[in-house]
Amino acid sequence: MSVDFFRMNHSAKLPVFQNGAHVIYRAFDIIQYIDRLAVHLSGEIPPVNTEVHQWMQKVDGWNPKMFTLTHTPVKYRTFVSKFIRRVLIARMTEAPDLASMYHVKLREAYETEDKLKDPDIMKQSEEELSKLLDDVEAQLNKAKYLAGDEFSPADSMFIPILARITLLDVDEEYINCRPRILEYYTLVKQRPSYKEILDGSAHDSE
Repeated sequence: MSVDFFRMNHSAKLPVFQNGAHVIYRAFDIIQYIDRLAVHLSGEIPPVNTEVHQWMQKVDGWNPKMFTLTHTPVKYRTFVSKFIRRVLIARMTEAPDLASMYHVKLREAYETEDKLKDPDIMKQSEEELSKLLDDVEAQLNKAKYLAGDEFSPADSMFIPILARITLLDVDEEYINCRPRILEYYTLVKQRPSYKEILDGSAHDSE
């Protein structure tokens, strides 16, 4: 949450994609932008696939923040929370012109801690994830990938959710009990991009 990054992105959230003067903040918008850029460079103009867009919206509709925090060991969660608050307070002194915006982030940090004390919020996040996974399971009974028989931007948005579940060590509850998703996950993990980005990140953290 450096001052330079905060000046560029007042939400201080990831991911962020910058191409020259063009800065994009949401995963949904980033993937669409890269997909359009790839199409432009290839010179091909494929037909608009509304199913891809619909699945991207469905996946984007689930916010993983509370699910991730509630499945993170309390000692780690507490340490990170305190560290973030200390950083925010230090940045207010370092950049007085951004103090009001840093204060907003500080307030959000405290609000998140309060939400983590509410079991209903955790339950809601888990139920929303289960509903999404059930919808995906049903779709994969009809197609190889989310929007048909070819890998699409919709899959690019969904796969990180499966990787997050694995990272949090809750595969049994959310992936392994859904045979189509398990088969799909095994398939996509063979893709070079998965091995480079997600498997590579896992190995770097070991």
